[in-house]
Amino acid sequence: MSYISGKQLCIGLIAATLTLSAGGFTRVSAQEIPNDFSAIVRQKLPAVVAITTRQIIQDQPTLDDFLNPFDGRGPVQPQVREALGSGFVISPEGYIVTNNHVVADSTEIHVVFSDKETSPARLVGRDPATDIAVLKVDPRPNMTIAAWGDSDAMQPGAWTIAIGSPFGLGGTVTVGVLSARSRDIQAGPYDDFLQTDASINRGNSGGPLFNARGEVIGVNTAIVSPSGGSIGIGFAVPSRTARSVADQLIRTGRIERGYIGVRLQEVTPSIAEALGIAGTKGALVASVEAGSPAQKAGIQPGDVITRYNGKDIQGVHDLTLAAANQKPGSTATLTTSRGGTQQDLSLTVGQRKDEEVQTGAVPSQGPGDQRLGLALSPIPDEA
Repeated sequence: MSYISGKQLCIGLIAATLTLSAGGFTRVSAQEIPNDFSAIVRQKLPAVVAITTRQIIQDQPTLDDFLNPFDGRGPVQPQVREALGSGFVISPEGYIVTNNHVVADSTEIHVVFSDKETSPARLVGRDPATDIAVLKVDPRPNMTIAAWGDSDAMQPGAWTIAIGSPFGLGGTVTVGVLSARSRDIQAGPYDDFLQTDASINRGNSGGPLFNARGEVIGVNTAIVSPSGGSIGIGFAVPSRTARSVADQLIRTGRIERGYIGVRLQEVTPSIAEALGIAGTKGALVASVEAGSPAQKAGIQPGDVITRYNGKDIQGVHDLTLAAANQKPGSTATLTTSRGGTQQDLSLTVGQRKDEEVQTGAVPSQGPGDQRLGLALSPIPDEA
């Protein structure tokens, strides 16, 4: 997996067309099927920036340096690593959204606007778990802003437009369609990516993915690429997630995630048979943390959580996302199956106890620490 973003298409479609519907043919307006995307690009291009970063790498002394301290080479010199990425302005105050992996561990950050003006940027906060970061530059006169759109309203087949700086080529526009939603690419515990076939490449990371109305519905983040170039499989953090994370980072510099205090296991056919339940949907509770919201609500090991706040839970990943995305202190309703009997429970969502630093960074964890809101654990073969 390599990181991302930008296939420019020239689309010549008639001003209005007919589509087949259940009741016959329905006329589709020209606004829904644009002749091209030049108007949107002209309006939104100034809101998209290129990001350049510098990182000082301190080389570790080698054994030879200690054995031959007077060989004339002098002290080990630090190395400078430079990286490129993309981002977009979200407020007149100069806040810019990008990817965490674009700016992580950087000692210098600069943004380059579409008019080639360069400004130093300050890191406001970052969230490695969702790969979102927020920068701040001094406001410019009449700064163009990219407005958030509704990623949940996007359906496969809808137009998507990526603008960014692949390989340092600022202002590159590529177009495709939304290929799929809710992709889990095993990049992190909160994977919920939009998939697009708009051509995105190295350097597009952190750039916006627009809908046909010019609203940001995703932040380009990753690609599947055997060669390092685009093969038409790209992924973007949905605006639902990116906007929430960015708002929290701007407001407090840190991220709050919901926590209910259970360890989970996927429901396999053999487990479903043993529990006497039909199908493998839901998340099996392997253990419940003492004093947690789940224990206080009466959830027990062996319960299968099948619904959360009225939405079906297909598996562990669904429940992890649902709990993490809920505001601590709010009330959640769960449906559980115990011994074939369903029951509805309510609990007050807690806050994940990880001590995130003010940059929003998640601290490094030990090999045995898997707690990220909802921690996952296999059930032992023997009870």
